[in-house]
Amino acid sequence: MSSEWSSTTIGEQATLQRGFDITKATQKSGSVPVVSSAGVGSRHDTAMAKAPGVVLGRKGVVGSVHFISEDYWPHDTTLWVKDFHGNAELFVYYFFLAHAKDLSALDVGSANPTLNRNHVHPIRVMWPPRSEQVEIGNVLAALDNRIALLRETNATLEAIAQALFKSWVVDFDPVRAKMEGREPDGMDEAIAALFPNEFDASELGRVPRGWTVSPIGDVVSIAGGATPDTKNSTFWREGVHPWTTPKDLSGLATPVLLDTERKLSPAGLSKIGSGLLPRRTLLLSSRAPIGYLALTEVPLAINQGYIAMTPGGRLPPLYLLFWCRQNMEVIKARANGSTFMEISKKAFRPIPVLVPPQPVVEAFMAVAEAIFERLVENEKQAQTLASLRDGLLPRLISGQLRLPDFERDLSEPAIA
Repeated sequence: MSSEWSSTTIGEQATLQRGFDITKATQKSGSVPVVSSAGVGSRHDTAMAKAPGVVLGRKGVVGSVHFISEDYWPHDTTLWVKDFHGNAELFVYYFFLAHAKDLSALDVGSANPTLNRNHVHPIRVMWPPRSEQVEIGNVLAALDNRIALLRETNATLEAIAQALFKSWVVDFDPVRAKMEGREPDGMDEAIAALFPNEFDASELGRVPRGWTVSPIGDVVSIAGGATPDTKNSTFWREGVHPWTTPKDLSGLATPVLLDTERKLSPAGLSKIGSGLLPRRTLLLSSRAPIGYLALTEVPLAINQGYIAMTPGGRLPPLYLLFWCRQNMEVIKARANGSTFMEISKKAFRPIPVLVPPQPVVEAFMAVAEAIFERLVENEKQAQTLASLRDGLLPRLISGQLRLPDFERDLSEPAIA
């Protein structure tokens, strides 16, 4: 540890203050973010703290950490840094982020988790000089910015594909253009020729002539899953087969599942009738909540909380990803349950789906697959960067890894 780092307390470096009470009813229309323990949840017309700011979850989501780049209102459910004592704000943010688990362990609430600033301030830590704080903050922020850019790009790519699906399969823009004697926008002559210039009546309303309506269960193979006995270690010890629950989908920024939290042994896999589902299966969470969606990038097994749509049907899983997004309210309307809402495979299979002729599906897939391949590569890169950041964060914040050492390691060629 460098002698430049000093032993101090958190309170000597960052004074925490409880936030200010405000209700939705008393908020006025404005652009000022109201930051609760869960993050920015609403906007108000008045700021109570200057940016940049660092906000910690005090009540409810204890240990959450938020960096705020505009003047803001810290909610009563938070602690905010009232005084940075000359320290770099980004470093203070990453410091608390690195200690999020330690903060959540300081919970003093009985029924509702609560963090008391008086328990945080006295904690002794090693603290670097400001110049090194700035460098550490910049390195970590650069990684976060790159991750954010990749995921913003993915959101744009997904929106493009969804817009194309809506134009072709929901709004029927090419058909309407041809009916009006216009050339369809954004497509060549060969693709335009795939669309008719007339509509027919159907149970879904007016649809392009030659397109059919079928129960979704007739155009895609649907599978369910199971959970092997969690108390039987034989099913889980030294697991090698990915096994997913909807929890794996809950935090996805992109509808791509690259890996799972838990793995099954061969004995555990044998307890699931559907076995390993192939890559590029579409997963739809069927309960608690309904509506998480992701395409799988690895063969995996699923629990009972999914409806899985596997490759090989008349409508490919990637096509159905956009269909599900477009028709999620229709899907949820088929759910029922007393404890929690759930849509069963039996209730899902009869949902009517509009089926275009195969050449139209293939033309859409040619565009969607190219977009999705790029989206997958972006997500893989984002997860790699996130793993690098998560590994660097505690080591840089504690001084275990110094930036000169890190930069030297990056610049040295690998030994073959």
